[in-house]
Amino acid sequence: MTRYMALLFATACGMAVANIYYAQPLLDSLATEFGIAHSSIGIVITITQLCYALGLLLLVPLGDLLNRRRLIIGQMLLSVLSLIVVGIAPIITVLFTGLAAVGLLAVVTQVLVVLVAFASTLAAPAERGRIVGLVQSGVVIGILLARTFAGVLTDFAGWRSVYLVSAAMMLIMTGVLFRVLPRDESERESLSYPQLLRSVLTLFMQERILRIRGVLALLIFTAFSTLWTSLVLPLSAPPYSLSHTAIGAFGLAGVAGALAAARAGGLADRGLGQRTTCIALVLLLASWFLISFTEHSLIALVIGVIFLDLAVQAVHVTNQSMIFTVRPEARSRLTAAYMIFYSIGSAMGSIVSTNIYANYGWIGVCLFGASVSALALLYWVITYRLTEQVREK
Repeated sequence: MTRYMALLFATACGMAVANIYYAQPLLDSLATEFGIAHSSIGIVITITQLCYALGLLLLVPLGDLLNRRRLIIGQMLLSVLSLIVVGIAPIITVLFTGLAAVGLLAVVTQVLVVLVAFASTLAAPAERGRIVGLVQSGVVIGILLARTFAGVLTDFAGWRSVYLVSAAMMLIMTGVLFRVLPRDESERESLSYPQLLRSVLTLFMQERILRIRGVLALLIFTAFSTLWTSLVLPLSAPPYSLSHTAIGAFGLAGVAGALAAARAGGLADRGLGQRTTCIALVLLLASWFLISFTEHSLIALVIGVIFLDLAVQAVHVTNQSMIFTVRPEARSRLTAAYMIFYSIGSAMGSIVSTNIYANYGWIGVCLFGASVSALALLYWVITYRLTEQVREK
């Protein structure tokens, strides 16, 4: 695993996952053009996240059954078509259909030789966490820069240009991956497709560490999506009335946090995964105090965003570093099972946060985010001993 290949995977994964987050800074524009109420506009994000979860269940496990190289190229080409559909959507039905397909196919982020699982396979065991951290940083940075990218393009050429330009970029990346991805000669499972899907559930039932870390993922990404889905609403309203470019620029603050957490996988390799998780969850809870001052101080918001993204990234990378040591022969299915929790959490945060904002304002959103973060910390405390028992075995 060369550094060049790891960076290429990180870039490709970031570009693919960004497709399901472009809509977040565009919610006000989409609501206006398609006549969607602000209290319900979070459905745009929820559709993509739920279809992303469906793709995780139905498509990612195929990485243990089919040629991963062909699977990656095929999904990326279909993603290009889906992005074009969204970019030219004349009515809300076509928009939702295109967004559903974008979400379903964005799991190429995981199928890219199962994201960090492929990187882990090629890396020496002692370097697994470092590779996981590097590639996962590309994913989180893609999620965060999606807002900046979408904001700038929308102010320059309208929201449709975001999806059309992304389609062109994905097509170019597909060509690059077609040339550089190694031939996949790994062993295949001798299972039928229905058996493969059932085995995902079996893994979940058998592996306690997967269940524990999956629930943590659900909680932290509920908090993550709560912030990033609803943030456009107070920032685009008076007294700030910021442009799409300015709103999207807040994603740059999140990148700083994500980069700072990139070494979390290395800490997990040294047996410090639990300590890293604890510190990160405390930081996640504290971040909401700063974020609650958004309507009075953008500086407090920026610091809060850095803390929140650092915390979420650190827990996410640590989760995967710990899970990938469980069943090396089933990394595709482990990734699918774990990331379903991630996607459900993201979907919940999206639909709930916009509804809370419409009824209780920004303070209501922050109280919800802080409550979810506190629940994540409490859950970690309760399951600490169980996790240690699994690791000792």
